[in-house]
Amino acid sequence: MAVTTFPTVDQCQSIGREKHTVVADMDGTLLIGRSSFPYFALVAFEGGGVLRLLFLLLASPLAGLLYYFVSESAGIQILIFVTFAGMKVSDIESVARAVLPKFYLSDLHPESWRVFSSCGKRCVLTANPRIMVEAFLKDFLGADLVLGTEIATYKGRATGFVCDPGVLVGKNKAYALNKTFGETQPEIGLGDRHTDFPFMASCKEGYIVAAKPEVKAVTSDKLPKPIIFHDSRLVQKPTPLTALLTLLWIPIGFALACLRIAAGSLLPMRIVYHAFWALGVRVSVKGSPPPVAKKSIGQSGVLFICSHRTLLDPIFLSAALGRPIPAVTYSVSRLSEFISPIKTIRLSRDRVKDAAMIKKLLEEGDLAICPEGTTCREPFLLRFSALFAELTDQLVPVAMMNRMSMFHGTTARGWKGMDPFFFFMNPSPAYEVTFLNKLPLELTCSSGKSSHEVANYMQRVIAATLSYECTSFTRKDKYRALAGNDGTVPKKPLLYPDKVMGC
Repeated sequence: MAVTTFPTVDQCQSIGREKHTVVADMDGTLLIGRSSFPYFALVAFEGGGVLRLLFLLLASPLAGLLYYFVSESAGIQILIFVTFAGMKVSDIESVARAVLPKFYLSDLHPESWRVFSSCGKRCVLTANPRIMVEAFLKDFLGADLVLGTEIATYKGRATGFVCDPGVLVGKNKAYALNKTFGETQPEIGLGDRHTDFPFMASCKEGYIVAAKPEVKAVTSDKLPKPIIFHDSRLVQKPTPLTALLTLLWIPIGFALACLRIAAGSLLPMRIVYHAFWALGVRVSVKGSPPPVAKKSIGQSGVLFICSHRTLLDPIFLSAALGRPIPAVTYSVSRLSEFISPIKTIRLSRDRVKDAAMIKKLLEEGDLAICPEGTTCREPFLLRFSALFAELTDQLVPVAMMNRMSMFHGTTARGWKGMDPFFFFMNPSPAYEVTFLNKLPLELTCSSGKSSHEVANYMQRVIAATLSYECTSFTRKDKYRALAGNDGTVPKKPLLYPDKVMGC
């Protein structure tokens, strides 16, 4: 059957489709990219680690040869086996929920989405493992039904093999469609290659999504649902070339990260700024920070209210000021605790105890706090806790922004002890610290404002500076979305009674 049998998707009318059913392929159809390798690579790296990604990369030439010269099914089975064999099903589901949606949405085809979103009932028919794509398709694209390749499992782990009828390509797709819909014909079928023709022929109308390199993905402002939380360690989609470069860089990057962390931890804070620049870490400082509080004349310290990008925020604040600024924070790993170059104090989540502790610290000097309570990678600010506004009128908002090219320096699912290492493993990570004007006295609690009014105002001021959007999401919302828990960290004995690093 020739490609010209079906018209192209741009000829499909999307008006009046509210009662129609659409069945669409995924790679090359709903997504611009025709290769599913990057998404298997994400599962391999995030769910199995560096060695799993290496094995997948080594197996990809064989998978490619089988895919193009033997059968699509054989090539995809190689990818599935190398990626999934022995991996916990719960880990696969976690990656599918917390990692893949960000990358899938960045590749959404505008014409396919126009048709797909216009229909009242939406079905996706894909060769990808259902467990890998279902969370994204249902939560972000509003799919009612996902028909994908079913992977075999044993005692909670994937075996690497697939269940009958095998990988959903060609006639298997048509079989799955007819088995699901019976004698009812879906109105629209969308595909991108000849192996999609059998299922497209079972629909009343079929449309081809032609490969056009110039097509741009749906822009962020037109996405069906914004991505606020995601948890991949990798910044870029791991194409085979990107995956290879990443694997080659990791040993070099880790050594460089150790050197950068040692410089930040061992050198006096007044020269850390210059040391970071010498080691390729770019630190940009904007605005005018307030002068150091003079305890000799009874001045209390300033409370720096920072947006929260990574657990390194207080350290880069200190580097920008040229002096160590203590920080109050939530607990993380003992490794982060050990390498912290500044004094950091654990919050107990007991409002009365925390308030008394912060007041005492402010009597000793300046202090930093991140009232969001957790990090957020995207251009959004989470809800600010209002506790800080009740404790002092000396409030200075600080807008923190960072840039990374290879690795994210935060995680909700993984070991937080590696967060600073991943940040500093980037070839040239950057931090921008912007000091804003001290909050006017008339806008503080001492002038009659409520603590929530002050917190919301500070959130809006920082968001406006960064061109971010304010949200009412909290730490619990983030961890429920990414890790399936509320983000509570069990209390552990401290290495030192007054020193811990956290985010």
